[in-house]
Amino acid sequence: MDGPKPSGYGFRSSKFFIISSMYIALFAETFLFGFIVPILGYMLEDRLNLDLSHTQSLTTALLTIHGFVSLISGPIIAHFADKTPSKKIPLLFALTGCLIGTILVACTPSLWALFLGRIIQGVAGSATWVIGLATITDITNKDKMGQVMGTARSFASTGVVGGPMVAGVLLQLFGYWPAWSVPMAVLVLDMVARLMIPNQPASSPKSGSSATEVTPDETTSLLPESSDVDEAPEAGPSVACSENASGRGFYSIMLRDPRVLSSLLNSLTTSVVVAGFDTTLPLHVRNAFGWESLPAGMMFLCLQIPAILLGPVAGSFRDRHGVRSITFSGWVILTPLFVLLGMPGDSRFPWASEEAGKAIYLASLAAIGLFLCLVRGSGGQQMSALAKDLQAKNPLIFGAHGGSSRVSSLYGASFSLGLMLGPLICGSLVDAAGYFYMNVIMGETASFISLDFH
Repeated sequence: MDGPKPSGYGFRSSKFFIISSMYIALFAETFLFGFIVPILGYMLEDRLNLDLSHTQSLTTALLTIHGFVSLISGPIIAHFADKTPSKKIPLLFALTGCLIGTILVACTPSLWALFLGRIIQGVAGSATWVIGLATITDITNKDKMGQVMGTARSFASTGVVGGPMVAGVLLQLFGYWPAWSVPMAVLVLDMVARLMIPNQPASSPKSGSSATEVTPDETTSLLPESSDVDEAPEAGPSVACSENASGRGFYSIMLRDPRVLSSLLNSLTTSVVVAGFDTTLPLHVRNAFGWESLPAGMMFLCLQIPAILLGPVAGSFRDRHGVRSITFSGWVILTPLFVLLGMPGDSRFPWASEEAGKAIYLASLAAIGLFLCLVRGSGGQQMSALAKDLQAKNPLIFGAHGGSSRVSSLYGASFSLGLMLGPLICGSLVDAAGYFYMNVIMGETASFISLDFH
């Protein structure tokens, strides 16, 4: 029999506490990513005394390298995370890396140290995303997956919006080091939450009735296997030898399934759209309406606020009505909205000029932000459900500790790739064909993606 449990063990090992801790981790990662954006100019020009002409190119490089490192490191991190019986240890390593990277970035002793800090932050952030989402997937029932994942993305979106806003305000009002006190406090909160999670190794996936001997309260601490494993039928002798093959076969198993390919395409397209707005929106509203940085910044809130407020609601819709039907509806509705967004400010559409054009543009952008909620996260939810189904049939198909980290990594890699390709694709289309036709192509792409979920 086990000895007496530590004080508060029941609450700290509960699904609610563990999932809440992962929410904090995802918020902290996105908050830190965006926090540096409005103060990079000050860091490069005032602290490093670099010439003003280098600011734009270095800013682009410092922001791009984070995504590139995340794309490369994600699959490697996932491979080792799925071989670890408890995900608490990798999460603590990720936090340590985040602390080191943030200290390097904040101190800014030299340009190479600034780049090194961003690289370390990129690796640590990738680990947080991969392991955090895998942890949530492991302990969440399939019928609640959309709502829980939607809430996770709401926290992440809050970090995306809050990081730059807080940094800009604090730097202007209080100065450089007081501004960094907020992300340091966020990291401390993240550290406390991760340390409070019980360090309980998870049992290996089992088949048959033996898997039911562990109660849910005892197994909610960062389990690597699916919560549906205890419902799996006897898998027979093939289960015994599947562990050796699982490491080699994970990607071949997943990538042969059309649902996985459609999920990856959905993730890639969503991130291309989001990153494309970052590249094309500020310049278009300046040229079309004469709007400067403040109104342009408010336009981005139209895209992010719905994700923050409605992420759990959209996830619940997917839980109730199915991922495919909700995602199909979302892309179908987005198709004409993209086209409409490209019309204001174009001389070929005189009815969408002047004040009417501004109202149409604002309404179209807000509607796009609203209905993007229906497609954001759909790919990850569908892939996680598929992995759970496969592990329910064969608990060792992805190895002794499951494959949830690799599922999260696969989804994250497609999203990161889209964030890198989005500015290139959308920027090139605007230069070659104009803003309207860029939006027409985005609408056609949305229509094509919807067919994958029909």
